[in-house]
Amino acid sequence: MSVSITFLGAAGTVTGSKYLVEHGGQRLLVDCGLFQGYKSLREMNWEPLPVPAARIDAVVLTHAHLDHSGYLPLLARQGYSGAVHCTAGTRDLCGILLPDSGHLQEEEASYLNRHRLSRHDPALPLYTRLDAVHSLRLLQAHPLHQPFEPLPGWRARFFGAGHILGAASVLLEVGGQRILFSGDLGRPDDPLMLPPEAPPAADVVLVESTYGDREHPALHMEDELAPALTRLAARGGVAVVPVFAVGRAQQLMLAITRLKAQGRIPAGLPVYLDSPMAVSATQLLGKHMGAHRLTPAELQAMTQGTTLVRTTDESKALARLHGPRVILAASGMATGGRVLHHLALHAGHHRNLILLTGYQTPGTRGARLAAGEKSVRMLGQDVAIRAKVQQLHSASAHADAAQLTGWLGQMPSAPGKVFVVHGDMGASDALRQRIERTLHWHAQVPRAGASYTL
Repeated sequence: MSVSITFLGAAGTVTGSKYLVEHGGQRLLVDCGLFQGYKSLREMNWEPLPVPAARIDAVVLTHAHLDHSGYLPLLARQGYSGAVHCTAGTRDLCGILLPDSGHLQEEEASYLNRHRLSRHDPALPLYTRLDAVHSLRLLQAHPLHQPFEPLPGWRARFFGAGHILGAASVLLEVGGQRILFSGDLGRPDDPLMLPPEAPPAADVVLVESTYGDREHPALHMEDELAPALTRLAARGGVAVVPVFAVGRAQQLMLAITRLKAQGRIPAGLPVYLDSPMAVSATQLLGKHMGAHRLTPAELQAMTQGTTLVRTTDESKALARLHGPRVILAASGMATGGRVLHHLALHAGHHRNLILLTGYQTPGTRGARLAAGEKSVRMLGQDVAIRAKVQQLHSASAHADAAQLTGWLGQMPSAPGKVFVVHGDMGASDALRQRIERTLHWHAQVPRAGASYTL
């Protein structure tokens, strides 16, 4: 009996990772992500899957980012009741990210209804916080490298992928085929996360391509941050830093802590982490010592050197402060969350700084800020952008094109097929060409929704 893969997401686009593997009448979904970015992509979250949720037999997650896990509450509400296999780090991060996602969707629906801004009456959330909480009971954690059977006769193993806490590549063995899903791969030189492990032998590989069309500049985050924050402090400005609550927030905290210790920025420059989710994610690092590069002393220094903001009242109080300061707030692409309030307040003054810290998906506010737009709509109003906008080029948590091909090149033998996924079309096709040119392997960018028999 043959094995097939259907690309339900992250094919020709960077979001919505979902790969349906079928063999012998059984179905396994690798990743269960939300589409993000452009409205046309977000609307795809409302479309039914081609296979009813109740007919999916198992789910395996590579990591907890919402474009890989955020559809899970909806899948469970639609009737999926099997196990969701993941690492312990992914399980714990999903416990933070998924309920928050449901809460934000409820808030957005409530806002649309209050202001009659939706063509739907009433506007409904994709799923609720309670839906997300109920889905968490399905999560089942496995250690790296330890084989497990997600379905009878199907064998799987996790390998460390760097990127964020708990992120893993997945080797799935079924029907005589070894299929390797890279997940999102981190950088070998990431200051916070361990490097991705060398990939095992496989017949088929699905490799991400977020940065498949470029190489990261040879910059350290501290070297980019130091002059920007020194100038900010000298002119008495406020830096609003949209951060991803998991990974990027902690990278920035670590870099700023090190810069202060080295005397490269003013030791008295206040730093605020205004994201309950980021605060919880930071605390999880202490639970998973050994799964990242931090020592207990470094973790203690970066948490003690940052004011952790949890409540809404504490967040609002930041607006009444005077003098230079750095506000790290989610979300990382300015799509929602507390960062919008800080941007609306501070983006209009020339002495302030908006510091973008990672990949900005096309269609997001972060992408519009990065493109230099002088007015961006947020919280129901058009906000003039007079603050300096700077994008860090050293902060990405994704491997670049050279690192991706380097990771593939560590495989013990050439796979028969490489599918290039999880990238905008330009990035995916550039990586496809690079793989064929440098490794001399056959690579293909799959069509969204297409099924391929292995």
